[in-house]
Amino acid sequence: MPIHNADIAAIFEEIADLLEIQGANPFRVRAYRNAARTVGEFGRDLAALLARGQALPKIPGIGPDLARKIHEIASTGKSSFLERLHKELPETITELLHIPGLGPKKVKALYDQLKVDSLADLRAAAEAGRIRELPGFGEKTERHILEALAVRTDTARRFKRPVAAQYAEALAAALRAVPGVTRVEIAGSYRRCRETVGDIDLLVTAPDSAPVMARFTGYDEVAEVLSQGDTRASVVLRCGLQVDLRVVPESSYGAALAYFTGSKAHNITLRKRAQARGLKLNEYGVFRGETSIAGATEESVYAALGLPWIPPELREDRGEVEWAERGPLPTLITRADLRGDLHCHTKASDGANTLREMAEAARSRGLEYLAITEHSQRLRMVHGLDSARLLKQMDEIDRLNAELSGIVLFKGIEVDILEDGRLDLPDEVLGRLDLVIGAVHSQFDLPPAKQTARLLKAMDHPHFTILAHPTTRELDKRPPLEADWLRIIRHARERGCYLELDSQPDRLDLLDTWCRVAKEEGVLVAINSDAHSVHDFDDLVWGIGQARRGWLTREDVLNTRPLAELRPMLARTM
Repeated sequence: MPIHNADIAAIFEEIADLLEIQGANPFRVRAYRNAARTVGEFGRDLAALLARGQALPKIPGIGPDLARKIHEIASTGKSSFLERLHKELPETITELLHIPGLGPKKVKALYDQLKVDSLADLRAAAEAGRIRELPGFGEKTERHILEALAVRTDTARRFKRPVAAQYAEALAAALRAVPGVTRVEIAGSYRRCRETVGDIDLLVTAPDSAPVMARFTGYDEVAEVLSQGDTRASVVLRCGLQVDLRVVPESSYGAALAYFTGSKAHNITLRKRAQARGLKLNEYGVFRGETSIAGATEESVYAALGLPWIPPELREDRGEVEWAERGPLPTLITRADLRGDLHCHTKASDGANTLREMAEAARSRGLEYLAITEHSQRLRMVHGLDSARLLKQMDEIDRLNAELSGIVLFKGIEVDILEDGRLDLPDEVLGRLDLVIGAVHSQFDLPPAKQTARLLKAMDHPHFTILAHPTTRELDKRPPLEADWLRIIRHARERGCYLELDSQPDRLDLLDTWCRVAKEEGVLVAINSDAHSVHDFDDLVWGIGQARRGWLTREDVLNTRPLAELRPMLARTM
């Protein structure tokens, strides 16, 4: 069975979790986490390369030991090291890590002090009020755990979109190879660029559905066939992802694509609109009586309802139909609109590549400028820069700018925002930079009023440029900061600074809803990769999807500006 990069990454991530729960060396844990991220986002299928007899490509952070483990996983689908770790810890303990707010350190504390090693134990301890007594937890954390457990009971597993992509795109490619197939489209929340995906909807057009069904249900990653008919089937893949298939004729393709793209709320609004015009809308087309008047294309379906085509990312019933009725919808941003990236890391802090390698990789992706923004000194675990090291790097950037052509490097820093709102480096150093990105990396559970005041004070700093990954949320791991986000966005407008949309698949922060508020309030958003390796610039595509869900156009995004226009915009905030 095929092994995807996401499968290898998942094993490395689980190894890191178990090692951290055991209290292993932090640098060893970090090596596995970095490997999981690098492999998971690597642009080439590693298992496929190895199966063809090719050598493992040179990957930053992957030494001989990790390379051997990649070979083992690619050939067997398993890791003997992970199996050994599982024997040393309770089998169910990793379930605790799926509860938002419970990282390995807290899971270790729960296990060591309360003997909690399963979700059932966790619920019992929380309901008995024993968790609040542990150092670093408290009543609020205990309440959040109970809330998360309640939600988990009612919610199916969701996959981050980039992970779902590896399985969905491979299956779609297999179906495209079936003789007679003319189109294969991944619909549903995946097409709407939701940050996580509950299942995959595949739409296929073909004159004969039987070969498609045989290929789909016989696909080598299928673990279970849930249902199968002449034109529809549902399966569960080995990774746990459910995939639903529908084979339709060309005459219904557009209507079916609109229907299976959703969202449910958007579709209901369209059906009501059709009914008000004496029409019937379903997955087969738009009908007046028994006569089909549209359905071959999505454009024809929307036109029959008196609307222009609405981009999939906007189909959430958040006013898109009313907007389209009044006039043209915004022309949403595309990856080609980005001229640069204003947030990345090198080997000087916790990145995997040199300054030159990052610059050349950004240039190869068509970027014209790149901001080098290492972590600041407070983050010692990731080798954050103090004033002396930052000044030294600034000189290195000047020298490299004198040599490079086709790309310009900005001197920056991702400076820690301390609990009281101060920044982690002195003014005389920050003032010499081209831009200062402020970020929260600690004290996530401050009361909302105090968290808001912290961010407002940081933004008032005369050298503050961009608020990095503003809510600090990490999908499946950490919820957004509790703060007055409307006030923060309006303060950014008054102060003349900007907000980041961090494209890392684990973050996708700013959230789409706050992106739209920023747009409405006139605050520009910087779509950045937060790259830690040369491969991470490819993550910008995920940020673009999030930005499109937030209704952002190129005019709403800071780093769509050409260099000559951007420089004075950065200087105004300094």
